[in-house]
Amino acid sequence: MVISNKPLRFILVALVACLPLISFANPEVDTVKVKTEVAHEVSEEAHAEPTDVKSKIKEFINHHLLDAHDFTFSVNEETGEHYGFSLPIILWDNGLQVFSSSKFHHGEETAEHNGNYYVLHHEKIYKTDASGELTEGENGHPTNARPIDFSITKSVIGIMLVSLFMFLLFSSLAKSYAKNNGIASGLGRIFEPLVLYVRDEIAIPNIGEKNYKKYMSYLLTIFFFILFLNILGLMPLGFNVTGNIAITVSLAILTYIITTLTANKNYWGHIFWMPGVPTPMKFILAPIELLGTIIKPFSLMIRLYANMLAGHVVLMSIIGLMFIFKSWIGSTLSFGLAFALSILEILVAFLQAYIFTMLSALYFGAGNEEHHHDEAH
Repeated sequence: MVISNKPLRFILVALVACLPLISFANPEVDTVKVKTEVAHEVSEEAHAEPTDVKSKIKEFINHHLLDAHDFTFSVNEETGEHYGFSLPIILWDNGLQVFSSSKFHHGEETAEHNGNYYVLHHEKIYKTDASGELTEGENGHPTNARPIDFSITKSVIGIMLVSLFMFLLFSSLAKSYAKNNGIASGLGRIFEPLVLYVRDEIAIPNIGEKNYKKYMSYLLTIFFFILFLNILGLMPLGFNVTGNIAITVSLAILTYIITTLTANKNYWGHIFWMPGVPTPMKFILAPIELLGTIIKPFSLMIRLYANMLAGHVVLMSIIGLMFIFKSWIGSTLSFGLAFALSILEILVAFLQAYIFTMLSALYFGAGNEEHHHDEAH
């Protein structure tokens, strides 16, 4: 099959023709004025609020990627008023300290509780004195003591919402099976094909028909939990749960613990005393194989975290271009690209849930693999 180069040439010529129009998307600036403004900015404090559009967009993206101790829907830039609600702060600092995040006033004031003073800095809580000053170390990070934080954050709210939704959804699906002789009804009918897909295409092929049933509850939970959290992260509410490395670490540790506790003796035999391998090599390969059991869940953690975090950064950066461009051409192109990338992110949400579940099933299957007598030959 021969593909003509004429359409490709036409696309390239069209892009080159549009370059002069797009180049005027940003207003012209005087270099002398820019140098003067830069000199003034350098003289200002390092923690000053961003003033230009690019800095505001960067600050907004960084704020979105971080977890939050309050839930803010929008901010009025003119009055500085925040629209949202506060969340409970739960600290362990010489005893249990519980108070509302409204005391921080969105990180602008020092919170006092039972004679203790706390400061919210980049969504991390530090202990300080009444002045609220933080002591910075050589690396620029505060050296103040940090109490143990058990607060209900925005990510925890997202996890609670998804957990409640899953409980109601699959409870109704189970009840419909009991009432209709194994036939799903209601909203559960939409997700029944996904349940069967996890069973028939992920669990059984990777674990085997003999052992797959004892892992089905975990595989279904992890698949829909990651899927719904990924979809929730694409909504305008600002949830970034699967882009939080603490969440992905917890999920990977669960897979590691289940694999370790349910593996049979053949699994450990292949790690510490590999059949068909010369005895001196077994002492060399055993630590490597043992390290491999830790690297596997580590790869699960990094894959989910990096893909979802990168998707959020790229999507919000492209949306931010609409506020940087000053022409209708640049803004329209940015909107179209952001829309196409949002569709792609939905596919990535399903794909990451599938990959995490499939690899977990693969590890479970390796832990339950039966001994083959032909291996010694």
